[in-house]
Amino acid sequence: MKQSLQLRTSQHLALTPQLQQSIRLLQLSTLELHQELEQLLTDNPLLERLDDPLDHSVRLLADGAIGSNATPGEAAPEPGAQDAPAPAEAEGGDAPDSEAPQGPEGDADWGEQTRAKGSDDEDSRPQLEASSTTLREHLMEQMRVTVSEGRDRALVELIIDALDDNGYLTETLEEIHERLPAELEIDFDEMKTALALLQSFDPVGVGARSASECLCLQIKAMPGVPLVTRRMALAIVDKHLAWFAQREFNKLKKALDCDDEDLREAQAVIRQCNPHPGAVFASDVSDFVVPDVIVRKAKGGWSVSLNNEVMPRLRVNNMYASLLKQGKGEGQMSAQLQEAKWLIKNMRQRFDTILRVSEAIVERQRNFFSHGAVAMRPLVLREIADTLGLHESTISRVTTQKYMLTPHGMFELKYFFGSHVATEAGGEASSTAIRALIVQLTGAEDPKNPLSDSKIADMLGEQGMVIARRTVAKYREALKIPPVSLRKCL
Repeated sequence: MKQSLQLRTSQHLALTPQLQQSIRLLQLSTLELHQELEQLLTDNPLLERLDDPLDHSVRLLADGAIGSNATPGEAAPEPGAQDAPAPAEAEGGDAPDSEAPQGPEGDADWGEQTRAKGSDDEDSRPQLEASSTTLREHLMEQMRVTVSEGRDRALVELIIDALDDNGYLTETLEEIHERLPAELEIDFDEMKTALALLQSFDPVGVGARSASECLCLQIKAMPGVPLVTRRMALAIVDKHLAWFAQREFNKLKKALDCDDEDLREAQAVIRQCNPHPGAVFASDVSDFVVPDVIVRKAKGGWSVSLNNEVMPRLRVNNMYASLLKQGKGEGQMSAQLQEAKWLIKNMRQRFDTILRVSEAIVERQRNFFSHGAVAMRPLVLREIADTLGLHESTISRVTTQKYMLTPHGMFELKYFFGSHVATEAGGEASSTAIRALIVQLTGAEDPKNPLSDSKIADMLGEQGMVIARRTVAKYREALKIPPVSLRKCL
């Protein structure tokens, strides 16, 4: 084999640090973007943010007083002042210092007079959220009022500690009794008495060891229920709860020897019960989504705009930029200046891309915004990518965890993309539109004679949509609509 040297030329795409940062920023959600931005602001002193998310927040001072970040007497910014700048103010260090907009003469004095006038009004003071009471605290408070003996208190508290968030006793009394030291000489009957005492507390049903026992406790304590109806409801939840959950009404009527009217009255009593009595004390914080894009009705159709509340306003720090121009900066500062410029440019590019993709989606799904989900048309990523001259992977990153606020509600951008189903006329129908039709059909059905999956498929076929029964079942399960047997009522 003879060795030789050969010279070849070829083209290839190199992922520069700037391109890598652009791709990373594009795929981040709004929350992740602001977290990433806070870290970048900490690491790079040449980068500064003009809009502080905590400007109007209320803070608790060290002496216990309530303070605000706003300077006393400072005039409030004009409504359009925050909307004028772009997401990034400037790429270089020549940007002028931003000055707070000044209001008309006398605005500051008016603000001071308003605060002085309302200083004694309790409604004008910042309100702090009260701490929520937990299930354990609620039960312990009742125990302190009801139980006087220290030994009984200890046993009731022991059982309270064994409850889960729904108020159920997760361990058996035997297991709890076995853990107790033998020298305490606690009889098992004392444990039963302590449990019975706990089950008399509010909320009714707490301390139950099963769903059946929980419902029984609530039905027994329910006032104004006829004796016959109460007995029938107790018999259902104690012996035939599975049949009741599966809506096996014929089996229930045969086992209880009753008619439809008696069973309907017992069913109404059971439905008043809460199978999770302790859940009302849960302190879970509800999650919320901030839209990236807002769609509004306009004269000629629909207008798309970015949400200014989620667009950070960035610029290069003027003081450090001036030092670099005078040649007083170090090599590291020059690199940080370049990184700041890259971030500002990539941030602007991120929001521009989101806006372009959103406008293309609204253009193709205008029927959805006018008539709702039943008018959704099939749409794939490639269609938007070809229109904007972007890659499908870019469209996928843009539409992931980005949300659009519309007159019909809040939707992720991926919601507007979906598969298609053929129609008899040779066209295509969106799977989202078919799901909306299934919701409409099941919502308008007769509760005594609900629609089966086959019947729904036939009704959709009458509207020209060729869809199989198993596809209807798949869409119904995705919509969390129970099967026909569980939708049937008396």
